[in-house]
Amino acid sequence: MEQPIPGDELRAVKQYLRQRDSKLSWLFLSERGQPLTRQSVSYIVSTAAERAGLEWVHPHTLRHSCGFYLANQGYDLRLIQDYLGHRDPKHTAHYTRVAGVRFERLWKS
Repeated sequence: MEQPIPGDELRAVKQYLRQRDSKLSWLFLSERGQPLTRQSVSYIVSTAAERAGLEWVHPHTLRHSCGFYLANQGYDLRLIQDYLGHRDPKHTAHYTRVAGVRFERLWKS
């Protein structure tokens, strides 16, 4: 899955990919220069969470965090759906339903 990356960050990633030894198009590689597996990403995330004293953190937790963040910023449901790769908008609506903080601006006007 590809994710949109803004200007400066995209330029930095492209520069990194040009300069590194591997010609693989994958951004994240293992110690052996191979694309990271699903299991290795899960291990990295769970190890970092454990070191930070957090429980029940998985790679999918990062995806949920992104969805909630975008909803709280007021982004359109369809944009969030496309960004997260959801086929069914019902899955994306979960993020917007619980983002009540978005309505605070309505009452302050």
